[in-house]
Amino acid sequence: MFKTAAALVLPFIALAADPAGFSVWKSSELKGFEQKLAPKMDAQKVATQNLAKYGNHETMVAHREASGLAELHVAVADVFVVESGEATLVVGGKIPAQRTQSAGEIRGASIEGGSKHALAAGDVVHIPANTPHQLLVDPGKQFTYFVVKVDAK
Repeated sequence: MFKTAAALVLPFIALAADPAGFSVWKSSELKGFEQKLAPKMDAQKVATQNLAKYGNHETMVAHREASGLAELHVAVADVFVVESGEATLVVGGKIPAQRTQSAGEIRGASIEGGSKHALAAGDVVHIPANTPHQLLVDPGKQFTYFVVKVDAK
């Protein structure tokens, strides 16, 4: 009888397995990163945690308590999903006095001529590769967001 029951149940168990590369991050887990990352902030008041890599893209969570540098990823697009807090995203324009941080990664103090967009929890942003962008966080505020980095090559 046990063999018969096992023969009936095992195929359903095998079908219920998630496919390779599948991931779920629950809202409660993502919101928890605000407290988890706050004590790990660097001198620029930002902390990040990589979550997973999948072929041409990777995921991470970032927490900021101050404005970031202007940045440009030559061959990587960013998708942000705002988890908590608020910030202003400056996108487009030019990065004056830019410097190369690493291969394909440009940084600078600010952006000239970009457009500003207020961001809050629930907002989703797509920033194409080779596009200057900068997150501005007002003093006393915080901003936590889920990021998908997509290799645009």
